[in-house]
Amino acid sequence: MSTGRFICFCDADDIPVCTRIQEQYIRATSFPENSLVFVGSNFRRTPYESTPRYTKWANELSCDKLTLQVFTSHGPTLVAPTWFISRDLFTQLNGFKEDVTEGYPEDLEFFYRALDVENVCFTKIDRPLVIYRYHPGSASFRITENVIRKLRLSRFCSTVLPKWETVTIWNAGKQGKCFFRSLAEAEKKRVVAFCDVDKKKIRRRCYEEYDARTRLVKWKVPIIHINAAQPPVVICVKLDMTGGQLERFVSEFGWEEGRDFVYFG
Repeated sequence: MSTGRFICFCDADDIPVCTRIQEQYIRATSFPENSLVFVGSNFRRTPYESTPRYTKWANELSCDKLTLQVFTSHGPTLVAPTWFISRDLFTQLNGFKEDVTEGYPEDLEFFYRALDVENVCFTKIDRPLVIYRYHPGSASFRITENVIRKLRLSRFCSTVLPKWETVTIWNAGKQGKCFFRSLAEAEKKRVVAFCDVDKKKIRRRCYEEYDARTRLVKWKVPIIHINAAQPPVVICVKLDMTGGQLERFVSEFGWEEGRDFVYFG
């Protein structure tokens, strides 16, 4: 059994660069001695250009976004094969959940629990230290999107939604409606509107949710233009899929991520 102060994760089919441990150790020890640290890094994919959107998102995240963009479908903001963490943190969290069957996102669940520990320093080396192998037969592809989505939604509803008296859902299309339908009845009361840029959706004026059993309208939520939306907002739009339009809107509004909006794409 190892006894070191830090634990360095390295999957058998991934390749670390020769300076990986040294660089992450230097970063980890740059914090006060008793700090709990969670260090990651950028990565390169092999084969080259596999999962380009995912790779771009993860590698372009700045350190201040590591604890904010934790609800996207991409998973942990620090990719598991790059983790270099305090042993005390791993021990405090009792490691990974081992009482689950195959097809469970244990790295995301572990990362979420780490976010709940006070004073953990999340940081990354802003250059590729791991060659992260892509192959369709990996365990990651045996985890269904629905399982991951439930974990993300549970996290959002327990850590973000209680702080917001009201919320607007950005996207009156499939993803936004799916998000609304997934909320508990008490949580749906906080939703004051859907917002969108699509004129066709806005012309509908409202979204109605029907009760299949009683055949009655249970919820009726207005659909407005994004210019009329007031924060806080949950953005149910995939990042890097709008040609930069989404990011420009958010920047023009002057909204602060984590306070005025969160991404749930």
